[in-house]
Amino acid sequence: MSIPAGLEILDFSFPGQRIADTFAPVLVGVVGSGNLEVMLESAAGDDCTVRIETSARGFEPIWRAVLADFHERHPLGGIRISINDMGATPAVVGLRLGQAVAELPEASS
Repeated sequence: MSIPAGLEILDFSFPGQRIADTFAPVLVGVVGSGNLEVMLESAAGDDCTVRIETSARGFEPIWRAVLADFHERHPLGGIRISINDMGATPAVVGLRLGQAVAELPEASS
C-alpha cells in the first residue's frame, strides 16, 4: 500500500472490554481544512483498532493520548476505527469520535 505524499499513517490497538454487536458502518464528519472524518466498522476479534491518515505529521503522542482517553470512556472491542484527518484539533477529534459512538446500536454504546 502506498502512502499519499505528505500523509502520516498511525495505527493503534486497545483491548476491548465491551464487544460491539455487528453493525452497519458509521461515518461522521467531513475531510476538509481543519476537520476530519471518522468511520466505525465491525471487526473480528476483541480489540479496538484505529488507523489514522493525517496531514499533520509528528503528533503521534497527542493522537495516542486522545485515543486512550476515548477508549477509557468507550472501551469497545470488535471494532475498527478509521480516521482521515486534515489537521483537526484534539477537541474536534473527541467530538467526532463521540458522534460516531452515539450512532452505534444501543447495545454497543
